[in-house]
Parts: sequence; structure tokens; C-alpha cells
Amino acid sequence: MKNYQWYPGHMTKAIRQMQEDIKLIDLVIELVDARIPLSSRNPEIDRVGAHKARLILLNKADLADPVANQSWNDYFTKAGYHLLAINARSGEGLAAINRIVQEACRDKIARDLKRGIKNRPVRAMVVGIPNVGKSTFINSFAGKACTKTGNKPGVTRGKQWIRLNKQLELLDTPGVLWPRFEDQAVGMRLAMIGSINDDIIDTGELALDILDFLREHYPAAVEKRYGITNATDNHGMLTEICINRHCYQRGQTPDLDRAATIVVEDLRSGKLGRITLETPERHGYFR
Repeated sequence: MKNYQWYPGHMTKAIRQMQEDIKLIDLVIELVDARIPLSSRNPEIDRVGAHKARLILLNKADLADPVANQSWNDYFTKAGYHLLAINARSGEGLAAINRIVQEACRDKIARDLKRGIKNRPVRAMVVGIPNVGKSTFINSFAGKACTKTGNKPGVTRGKQWIRLNKQLELLDTPGVLWPRFEDQAVGMRLAMIGSINDDIIDTGELALDILDFLREHYPAAVEKRYGITNATDNHGMLTEICINRHCYQRGQTPDLDRAATIVVEDLRSGKLGRITLETPERHGYFR
């Protein structure tokens, strides 16, 4: 397994800004990638958001294994979080957010009423690591393009307030990773879904890691997508993908780099099917 690390300098500044902004916030809405719900959580956000109401949005739930989605729902609910599975791109699940925000902030709303404050909107900070879909979520939820979006990690840099309705205001924040991954498997999974800049990733090594995982947990997906039946190791699988997809260099040499790119893009886009890269049961997260 390769050493996966990436922490641009602007992310340090972003964490400091979040620590300042949290004083204005009633609720932290954290987007995670449904395929890696724990690996796509920044532990700094738990520290910064301590003592605030919490809502976790399991985004890209349509790309994840539905059985695993239910397992993660049970896990986070038991841990005391409000949780909702969504697809920010299609808008699926977003209609329930206002109701859940009101539930999550019930105590805050009751305190306001006791003090004679009526109809003050809930102020929510939207947080998440790069490429989990924060800007897409805000744009879909608000019904217009309020924020700059992109398919590269780290596009959203500045602080942006968005008033959605009389009940809710959102504060968008840049995607923030943490300085060092203690568990390299976390870095690997982040690279698999595209939350680490591809410019510093060895695509060939990443593809081999993906194939290694798929061989163990989703072998049928590999056979269905690539027609592989004979390969006995990951390199053999990559070579067979070259043959089946006609990926050749000059002289009919298998183009392993091209095949590796296909594997990475197929996983990220969902062409391999609904795949979850970590589950509470598999990684021992249930207590």
C-alpha cells in the first residue's frame, strides 16, 4: 500500500477560520461520502464542533452498497448524530433536511422561545473534506448556483453565507483534510474516491489497491464489468483488462497505465456497481 498524504497550506487557515465561525453556529452539517463514511470524516471537525447540534449527510448514497448504508445509519444514530442519506446531485433526500434540522436544533429553538426570540433562523455550518459534494449539496438544496463547484478537490476557498429560507442559513466552508493520516488505509480510501489530488497519486498503485479490495469483497463486480475470470492476482487482472478493453501501446504491449485509469474512474463513477469501501462491521467500529 502506497503512502497517501495531501495537505495544502490553505487548509490550515480554513481550520482556524472554522474555529472563529463556530461561535455563530447552531448546527454543524457534515457531508461524508457514503462509500467511506468514517474515512471521509475529518476528526478536527468533531473537535471544532463539540457542543453543537450535529447532522451528518451520507452523500453519494446512490453509489454505495444499500446494505452498508443501513449499517452506517445505525452506527451514527447510536453515536448520537442525526443522519440522512442523500444524493446531492439528483436532489434525492433533500426534502427531509428542513424537518431534520428542526429536530436537531429543538433545544436551541426552545431556548429562543423562552427568551422571547421567535423565528430566528438556524445558522448551520456546512463542512466536509474535499470532493464529498458540499457545493453541489448547497446548490441543489438552495435551488440555484450559490457556490462555485468543481470536480477537483479544494475548489471552494472562501467563506460564504447563504440564506435559504426563514428557518435556515448556511455557512459554506472550504473542504479540509487533516495534516497526517495515522492509518494509511484511510489515505488509500480517500484517494480511491478522489478526495486527494490526483496529481500526486500513482494511478497504477491505486488501481492495484482497488482491485485487491474488489477481489475480496465484490468479485462479481469485477467479472461483470471487465469479463475477468482467469486472473489470479491484481497485476494479472490489470493485464486482462488491457486485453479485454484493447488497451495497447505500440507493438501490442498492454497499456497498464490506461487500464489503471479505467479502473479508478469506473470505481468513482459507479460503473462497477454500488460499492462501499468500509463498513462498521468490517472495520470493527461497532462497540
